Amino acid sequence: MTVAQTMTLIEITQFGGPEVLQPRQVDVPTPAAGEVLIRVHAAGVNRPDVLQRAGQYPMKPGMSPIPGLEVAGEVVALGDGVSTFALGDKVVALTNGGGYAEYAAVPAGQTLPIPDGMEWVQAAAIPETFFTVWANLFGLGAASKGQRALIHGGTSGIGTTALMLCGEFGIEAFATAGSADKGAVIESLGATAINYRDQDFVQVIQDKTAGQGVNVILDIMGGSYLNPNIAALGMDGRLVMLGFLGGAKAKEVDLLAIMAKRASVTGSLLRSRTAEEKAAIAAQLREHVWPVLSAGRCLPMIDQVFDLKDAAKAHARMEAGDHVGKIVLRVI
Repeated sequence: MTVAQTMTLIEITQFGGPEVLQPRQVDVPTPAAGEVLIRVHAAGVNRPDVLQRAGQYPMKPGMSPIPGLEVAGEVVALGDGVSTFALGDKVVALTNGGGYAEYAAVPAGQTLPIPDGMEWVQAAAIPETFFTVWANLFGLGAASKGQRALIHGGTSGIGTTALMLCGEFGIEAFATAGSADKGAVIESLGATAINYRDQDFVQVIQDKTAGQGVNVILDIMGGSYLNPNIAALGMDGRLVMLGFLGGAKAKEVDLLAIMAKRASVTGSLLRSRTAEEKAAIAAQLREHVWPVLSAGRCLPMIDQVFDLKDAAKAHARMEAGDHVGKIVLRVI
């Protein structure tokens, strides 16, 4: 299989607004032991990419400075020791950065076959959100059939994925959004919409659950929502934090409320998990979620597609907050 010697990628030239994303020509990477080299057809755009571009994402040593956490494409080279894939396989992958590029080297354990019948753009919208939701809502949050979940940011990529999986696995879902149109999308996914601009989500949850609250909350807001989230939890409830759009620090935390409900407060960053942890999540997805996707259910909702060279426009779209579902870059 022919592999080019050079490729185009999108780099962050300096921390700042979307305009700092610029194309650059570099050598195509060589896959290390345990990696596959993917000829990227499409790459997903995610909130961590935006934070990284703005200099607000915690970058550990060894993390790629090139944005892009998920890709779909073809395997064109194999690193030493890789036997789970063959040249020409169509795959999706959770990258460790570097997805905004024509080629990406990715650990084989973070790579999965494209679900049956799925095209490149939709496939590229799977890894980051599905890995995140599975690891946090169903892993840390221990959501299960018959329970209740509250999803903040219900029309984001994470939000729509969480709501679809809640419906698939028998979890009653509530979700917040900031407009009637977004609320209609949430309702179409089988969840109860809460417009945070004119409704108190704590009161709605209490009213709808006869005061019992929800079992798990998936939160992207952070500090400003901490106390209200605790108030919306039921006994032994779990609050799982994924972001901090409302601030990374909380003030005047009501510890008594946490103790009284035996509540668990936790959170995680997917990118900083080990390769072994990511591979374990991939295996769980292949077992529990891939059959669902291959059957045509819980398919990612696509908001808008931009060419790779227009990554800055994609970031501007995400920061405007009007998107519903996933924003994707088309590479080929």
